[in-house]
Amino acid sequence: MSAIVIDGKAVAEEVKADVAKKVEGLKSRGIVPCLAVILVGENPASVSYVTGKRKALAAAGMADKSVLLPETATEQQVLDLIHELNEDSSVHGILVQLPLPKHIDEKKVTNAISPEKDVDGFHPVNVGKLLSGEKGFLPCTPHGIAVLLKKAGVATDGANTVVIGRSNIVGKPMALLLLRREYNATVTVCHTGTKNLAEYTKKADILIVASGHPHTVTADMVKSGAAVIDVGVNRIPDSSKKSGFRLIGDVDYDSVKEVAGYITPVPGGVGPMTIAMLIYNTLEAAENISLAEGK
Repeated sequence: MSAIVIDGKAVAEEVKADVAKKVEGLKSRGIVPCLAVILVGENPASVSYVTGKRKALAAAGMADKSVLLPETATEQQVLDLIHELNEDSSVHGILVQLPLPKHIDEKKVTNAISPEKDVDGFHPVNVGKLLSGEKGFLPCTPHGIAVLLKKAGVATDGANTVVIGRSNIVGKPMALLLLRREYNATVTVCHTGTKNLAEYTKKADILIVASGHPHTVTADMVKSGAAVIDVGVNRIPDSSKKSGFRLIGDVDYDSVKEVAGYITPVPGGVGPMTIAMLIYNTLEAAENISLAEGK
């Protein structure tokens, strides 16, 4: 029996529809939630991601103050722009699309964003809040995965959960989020230094794969009935496609779906949730800032 496919597109649409309703409520009080996305250069994947984010902003009725800078923009120009947006009271959220050109220090840029406007959840203040269980902006992809698990009815309480990958964007924050009391999972983090990966994955009730490599997880590595969340996005050549490539995840989908209880597809699984949670965070930022200003 095949796994239940968790439809990330459908859940993302639910989240975005709920956000759009709340945006209307804020607008009736004269507050228009606004996000500024900063894109440096024209990396095709980054341009595509930013286009998706801007479309979602428009659909939710939010304001868009995005800025596109040339590849030659200096680090100081980016920092000056962030400072300007930090000071702009009409902007509630700031996001810098990564990766940045090599001559710009990503950490310095991320740290320059005001924690109150850090809708990506990458500022050290928000990372610290995630670690200590305080309220703050949650990184969009891990938060989206947590929502998917909940919507699918996958129980996290006491679940043996394995996260493959230790990036600051997915792996580490995912583990921290699921360790929170509201999820209460038992979490193991595996990575490139893990020996005998299958020994860990075979015991997982929930398996979250963010390795960055196609077919990291195959059917023989998955416990029967497990929930498998595939975070990977890998482009592989495919002459039958107009683009010349197709997208696959980090999981061998066709074989794993015959063993797992739940699975996310690629595309259409985790990806749409990342953008939905960004819109959610922007709404939250607008609500927080308006409360602080007594509106």
